[in-house]
Amino acid sequence: MKIKVVDMPYQQVMALPRPQRPKPLRPSPLIRGLLYAVSAPELRQVGFTHTTEDMDRLGEGPCLILMNHSSFIDLKIAVKLFFPRPLSIVCTTDGFVGKSGLMRALGCIPTHKFVSDVGLIGQMRYALEELGCSVLMYPEASYSFDGTATPLPRKLGVLLKKLKVPVVTVITSGAFTRQPLYNCLHRHDAPVSAHVRCLLTPEDIARHSVPELDAMLDAAFTFDQFAWQYRRQVAMTAPDRAEGLHRILYRCPVCGREDGMEGKGATLTCHGCGKTYAMTPYGRLEALEGETEFAHIPDWYAWQRQCVRRELEEGSYRLDLPVDIAVVADHRAVYRVGEGRLQHDENGFVLTGCGGQLHYTQSPLYSYSLYADYYWYELGDVICLGDLDTQYCCFPQSPHPVAKTRLAVEELYRMKKPSRRREAVES
Repeated sequence: MKIKVVDMPYQQVMALPRPQRPKPLRPSPLIRGLLYAVSAPELRQVGFTHTTEDMDRLGEGPCLILMNHSSFIDLKIAVKLFFPRPLSIVCTTDGFVGKSGLMRALGCIPTHKFVSDVGLIGQMRYALEELGCSVLMYPEASYSFDGTATPLPRKLGVLLKKLKVPVVTVITSGAFTRQPLYNCLHRHDAPVSAHVRCLLTPEDIARHSVPELDAMLDAAFTFDQFAWQYRRQVAMTAPDRAEGLHRILYRCPVCGREDGMEGKGATLTCHGCGKTYAMTPYGRLEALEGETEFAHIPDWYAWQRQCVRRELEEGSYRLDLPVDIAVVADHRAVYRVGEGRLQHDENGFVLTGCGGQLHYTQSPLYSYSLYADYYWYELGDVICLGDLDTQYCCFPQSPHPVAKTRLAVEELYRMKKPSRRREAVES
């Protein structure tokens, strides 16, 4: 999927009026029917099935739907599962660029990823209480990199207590296998299914504390798509199944280099030491020679997290790279504003550029995770920073594992966040 891009001087972009935030619209029956019809062919192609649990507790009124995020098929699954319920869909602001009217007609509510957005709560309450729409939200906020759950925001339970509606979780299997993000979302043959569960009723929410609700959500969003693929023996036989795998497995477990891994065809190779792994059709890695350090891809990714944590603790972690900068300031276009430099260390981010006009800083406690993406709107791998007014999209000018930056942000947040002792008494 592409996005409209316009070249414009930085100061001119910053002077643009920011879009107003009108109240959400209730999607018409015609729109809902059209979405259902458009979703049907791909769901038939993947043999979509689903199971349910405790759905007799849901009732007829609107609810909050929390769904894991793996690929573009996720929305089609939600439409299929909950039709004809009207849905208000929380989505990223850049998704509105060039198609704001259509997105509003579909019932979408824009927000920025990994940015505190108090106004979003009011928008969701309006959709639930005034429009009678159920609200669909992807609490992970971003696609999974390694097929496991990405961190959920803390105190999500506070949102549940404010909304006071039933909470339904949807956890898919196979959607990641069909279109893994590292593989530039190439489509592969894989069955897709979902488990739908009424996790909480309003009475349950009132009875539990915020930390207890957060723990229940964490448990519900526990999955491993590579383990599912291997357990079910779902074969991904495409000859390019390891293409781009270095985007998530960027560090060699043998020589430690972070700039030499390459996923090409069905193999992953370190050009530093020559170690090569074949990716089996069932999503496992096998060394062509010698020991297989990590057969399970999420184990390799978790090891990289440990390495990043150690660098942070030792004070040796630092990111400093030249980037091309684009800005999301309104819904008309993404604005290319020039070049700059992105730095990241234990003190957070510093982004400078555009002939000295741009200087943006972001503290380690600003967010628990990072909006990083692969092949973003077919423009390139990206690291996104910013606030509710302005989103800075940083495209590394040389190959850089944006996954490492996201890991560093998450681990740095955990190291520096205030004590959670007060959460134990919150409700």
